[in-house]
Amino acid sequence: MPSCLLTLTRVVLSHKPWALFILIFMFVSFAYIKLYRRIWENPKNIDYSYTLSAESSCAHSVPSSHSTASAARTHPGSRVVVLMKGLASANTSLTKHWAFSLLRCFPNVEIQPLDLTELFSGTPLKKWYLWPLRHWEPHFVPVLSDACRIVLMWKFGGIYLDTDFIVLKNLENLTNAIGIQDEDVLNGAFLSFKPKHEFMELCMQDFVQNYNGWIWGHQGPGLVTRVFKKWCSLKTITSMSCKGVRALAPEAVYPIPWQRWRKLFESISALELHKLLKNSYAVHIWNKLSHGTKVRGPSQALLAQLYSQFCPATYAKMKQDTEEWSRRAV
Repeated sequence: MPSCLLTLTRVVLSHKPWALFILIFMFVSFAYIKLYRRIWENPKNIDYSYTLSAESSCAHSVPSSHSTASAARTHPGSRVVVLMKGLASANTSLTKHWAFSLLRCFPNVEIQPLDLTELFSGTPLKKWYLWPLRHWEPHFVPVLSDACRIVLMWKFGGIYLDTDFIVLKNLENLTNAIGIQDEDVLNGAFLSFKPKHEFMELCMQDFVQNYNGWIWGHQGPGLVTRVFKKWCSLKTITSMSCKGVRALAPEAVYPIPWQRWRKLFESISALELHKLLKNSYAVHIWNKLSHGTKVRGPSQALLAQLYSQFCPATYAKMKQDTEEWSRRAV
């Protein structure tokens, strides 16, 4: 350690401006990554003090339940599994957590712990995950999410959805499919594949071979786009089926482009809404961008109408909160 400090001191003295910049960059990056790891790896640091009273019913819900609840409603005969890292045991440790009040009301919803070491075992991503310095990368949490979904699809198959979806129709006829996010870009927020599918195997291989955790989206939309272009020998992606894998048109699961996410909070007539979602199976609400924007019920906002029709418990809770807010304002 003394020799390292001596060398560092010499570098700072001989290249003061650049060395200072590098040291500041390293410190800021380290602090940022440590904050991410603290939130991701230690659930005890998150405030779970919001609990429901004994009178709470299945009419209560929260935004984080949208995908699971709407998926459970549109697939009553299917298992809907919510996988969570850091969960001690299935369901039991979450009985009083406010975010799971609604989900406990669906008999086909299961909340299961996710063991990442076990998940990645037997796959090309095992060494990637076990490398200690990997966790220091600035986008490690979203990259880890990207890794989990492709391994889950390869090992078990089925349908994967991010939690910021509202499911409009049954998705079971969408097999070996992935959605086009916008022009020439696919997105893995929705995936539907049979287990051990070769496309998902190629995704795992590309994840490791072309890995770059420092570029946002490189391991997510960028990865599935690269693999599909190689799979079909394409330069540009369009709505199509190629070698048994379907690239769904944007309106199928991404009818609202991420660039126009504010449209979710704009008023729209029922007729316009019907036309917009006529060919849609689900709506991605881009929570990374939209999470700070409020929508209150009753409202003609696009998102409020979706809640009213496809997430009635969420909509009822919105109306209740709006009434309470109005009383407090008076």
